[in-house]
Amino acid sequence: MLKAYKFRIYPNEEQRVYLAKTFGCTRFIYNKMLADRIKSYEENKDLAIRTMKYPTPAQYKNEFQWLKEVDSLALANAQMNLDKAYKNFFRDKSFGFPKFKKKISTNTYTTNNQNGTVYIESSHIKLPKLKSMIKIKQHRQFEGLIKSCTVSQVPSGKYYISILVDCENIELPKTDKKVGVDLGIKEFAITSDGEVFKNPKHLKKSEKRLAKLQKDLSRKEKGSNNRRKARIKVAKLYEKIANQRRNMLHKVSTQLINKNQVIVIEDLKVSNLIKNHKLAKSIADVSWSEFRIMLEYKAKWYGREIIIAPSNYASSQLCSNCGNQSSQTKDLSCRTYICPVCGMIMDRDINASKNLQKLAM
Repeated sequence: MLKAYKFRIYPNEEQRVYLAKTFGCTRFIYNKMLADRIKSYEENKDLAIRTMKYPTPAQYKNEFQWLKEVDSLALANAQMNLDKAYKNFFRDKSFGFPKFKKKISTNTYTTNNQNGTVYIESSHIKLPKLKSMIKIKQHRQFEGLIKSCTVSQVPSGKYYISILVDCENIELPKTDKKVGVDLGIKEFAITSDGEVFKNPKHLKKSEKRLAKLQKDLSRKEKGSNNRRKARIKVAKLYEKIANQRRNMLHKVSTQLINKNQVIVIEDLKVSNLIKNHKLAKSIADVSWSEFRIMLEYKAKWYGREIIIAPSNYASSQLCSNCGNQSSQTKDLSCRTYICPVCGMIMDRDINASKNLQKLAM
């Protein structure tokens, strides 16, 4: 099974220069090939898209000699990413047409491990085209064959490497336990067992500090060294918030996967819910979509099952005792479900999670 392990790396000055060149070359080749494809399509609209032949990164090296200075596999992967974006667009228009890469986005490139060119030794990692090894903080060990690795530099200036490893998968022992999980904003998650996972609201706690830093940034002169320092401070705070949120999501998802064989969650349409301007910031902060992704891939790793409730399943409106449907909980201020038929009184979120659990029975 393929698993990715992400570590922080500490390149020296010479290595940072090489990484910057590779980031720039992969971005250039992606944008150049995209521009050429658009031009070719406009000039040959009568031809079918599949019959068109496009140049490879190697064919650009005669014109742009500096492309030879970086890893050819990184350029080849840029082409593969563009091909994938094209196929996704023509298969499903909802993906959108491929966009040109900008310098303001995260710098990244991917290379492959061919004939053992990528390996870790004595807290250092060897990458293709680099003569010296880069220092790596390997906070956890792994066993398996390294397939590829992605080097990235985030806006705060830190460098990371994500290593894709083909390793043996060990499933967790089977259990009979099944649970429904209701996701919310006031509380992040409530299970049918009555377990409550608090919403730490990391963004809200850092809003005042973030507002001050952004205000300081806006007052700095464009292009100045002080503006660069202020931008890094803002980026570091955003990175801290994202790391806190991701850490919480990992802990909750791992706990649920370890305890339960079957987990039922709602099919939340976040893109629609986020249109509510009063709740948009809170919904974005809880990251329901990322939580669902974590549950799904961890369930695949450890032999668990994730059931997604139908989008029209009114879990919060049904009585978990008698099945009667009531619209009282459409008002979000109503925190207690009172069944007008059987008289059951229960917290609305626990009631919803019990209804979700029934889908696993």
